[in-house]
Amino acid sequence: MLIATPGPLADSLVFERGAGGAEANVACVLSRLGVPTGWLSRVGDDGFGRYLIRQLGERGVDTTAVTVDATRPTGMYVKERGNGSGHPDDLPAGASRMLYYRSGSAASALSPADLAAASALLEQAELIHFTGITTALSPSATELTDALLTQPRRGRLLSFDLNYRPALWARRTESAADILARHIGGSDVVFLGADEAEEVFGIGDADRLRAAFPQPRHLIVKNDRHSVTGFLGADRLEVPALTLEVTERIGAGDAFAGGYLAALLHGRPHEQLLRFGHLCAAAALTGAGDIAELPAVPVLEALAAVSAAEWARTHYRPGPTLPENVAS
Repeated sequence: MLIATPGPLADSLVFERGAGGAEANVACVLSRLGVPTGWLSRVGDDGFGRYLIRQLGERGVDTTAVTVDATRPTGMYVKERGNGSGHPDDLPAGASRMLYYRSGSAASALSPADLAAASALLEQAELIHFTGITTALSPSATELTDALLTQPRRGRLLSFDLNYRPALWARRTESAADILARHIGGSDVVFLGADEAEEVFGIGDADRLRAAFPQPRHLIVKNDRHSVTGFLGADRLEVPALTLEVTERIGAGDAFAGGYLAALLHGRPHEQLLRFGHLCAAAALTGAGDIAELPAVPVLEALAAVSAAEWARTHYRPGPTLPENVAS
């Protein structure tokens, strides 16, 4: 990931290098929350690929299932950031958007063969998480994600985040809605943004989405910035977002998924699954990078367990301790 200086992209003389990507972001959150985590992907035999592997490894993510592709480059995207100058090519202050350069990348060559090569790692997994970004990369990547749906579960959970990116699907001839609906229906845990679900399926209401997709035991609908509605079987629960000052929104959905999945694997109750998601998303929203820098685990545990009244008045601020820097 190359991060531009705020302002029109054409004027950015310097770009900061970072590591990111939807599943990689989730993997880092899970690792930070004490879940042994591995990442399966493909990178180029180049400095960007080596940097990415090193960054994830330093965050405790097992990268032994990553294939180094000798003929294709590491996928890249550029983060454009707004400065609010009013220039026609500038974004509002604090806003950002992604420009993808992934056609022909190493990851676009993902296929079911990569699952076979990583079979030993996958057999150990309690949960496998993937997103709509990966399946959008190429037909062979969709063959891989379809193969995940048909593998024997043997108690293993399959988690899917819609993560609809129109720019990636523009190069595909297949129906994005058909592929993504198939992935939702075949997964155990599903994360949907209400806005993206509206764009893909014409449905943005949480209850209507549940009616359309009754199959996943866990269906989590992120209602823009205000709340998240979680369905766990027949149980419906809505948890409001925390009060905070947003630095940047990109990466918050991945952090939410990581927090929810970690709490799920640790056996926490339904409300705490959603609260852990909110807390990890808050860390991403108040930070600058794609990968959330989380508070200490005891801080998260304490906040996830507060009363509804305390939760409603919690003001999240970045920091490692409770209560001075996190809640007030």
